[in-house]
Amino acid sequence: MTNCPSCGAGLPVRSAALPYTTCAQCQSLLLREGLTVEQIGKVAVLPFDVSPIQLGTTLLVEGLHLTVVGRVRWGWDDGSWNEWLLHGDDGAHRWLGEAMGAFMLSTDRADLLDLPLALGFAEGGKIVIGDEIVVDGVTLRAVDCKEARCLGSEGDLPFVTLPGRAMTSIDFRGPHAEALSLQRDERGTSAWLGYYSELAGLAPGNLRAIEGWAFPEVLR
Repeated sequence: MTNCPSCGAGLPVRSAALPYTTCAQCQSLLLREGLTVEQIGKVAVLPFDVSPIQLGTTLLVEGLHLTVVGRVRWGWDDGSWNEWLLHGDDGAHRWLGEAMGAFMLSTDRADLLDLPLALGFAEGGKIVIGDEIVVDGVTLRAVDCKEARCLGSEGDLPFVTLPGRAMTSIDFRGPHAEALSLQRDERGTSAWLGYYSELAGLAPGNLRAIEGWAFPEVLR
């Protein structure tokens, strides 16, 4: 464990492959390079939201163990949502999107950026609700298009989450809960493929207790 250069608080390393972490005590955004820790700014204090997910929550998906190691909260004109970063025991990272009690589990599919619709988007083009894209033989339709801004972060993450960071996010949905998210920001464009799921279907553990909310049946 290293220490925050701003306040001295301990900094647990949840995933050694991730360069950025947020100090839970003073909200400093820190860059870790080997044994060196450098403060690069301050992140916004995360706004209150009711979520059963927390740092350290675990999932079990098709025999693969995943652990939540970071979170970014994004806002847009009509609301906000969480994106939880997952570290898998296969060494890879995935995202769990959470909005209004719905969950989307996705993994990096950079090869999909070669598809014409995604390529046009990466070059600055616009995607509107109803546009279609075919992935692995499945037709997915754009169901949500947002201009989002970073509201705050916690834990370990692969990119900078300072106030003012913005992105364009396009969500697609297939006929059997298939999901694709295209995201474009100052770093470039990424494609994340997966599926929508009920929380219980992800076999969660170490959830945050919320008064009046019952844990999914899978935990009983």
